Amino acid sequence: MAEGGNRELLSIGIFLIILVVSIILYTPLELIHWSLIPPLILALYGCWTIVLAGMRASNPQKYERGSFSTFAGGLLLIAIGGAWFFWSTGWLYSLAIILLVLGVLAIVAALKRK
Repeated sequence: MAEGGNRELLSIGIFLIILVVSIILYTPLELIHWSLIPPLILALYGCWTIVLAGMRASNPQKYERGSFSTFAGGLLLIAIGGAWFFWSTGWLYSLAIILLVLGVLAIVAALKRK
């Protein structure tokens, strides 16, 4: 039970760091437009979710969501954030990102062993 609490606290800390990084990229550096902050947060938090899936795979709990489910959720967060981020460049890039992620999920699901 304490293990889950540590992961939740770690996830909150990572989320706050992602918020700070996104704000810093916008505010003083002006590397991104303000409308690109939410998709950047989604994509970066998706990366953290994939790391969290690796942590769950190494130490699975009995009544906890599986690592594959967590990995798929993280990959979908990256796809949504990336598609939203590249929408300003062109809708074709957004479609390509979504199709790429769906293809990777299909391959991983097919190769998954029980």
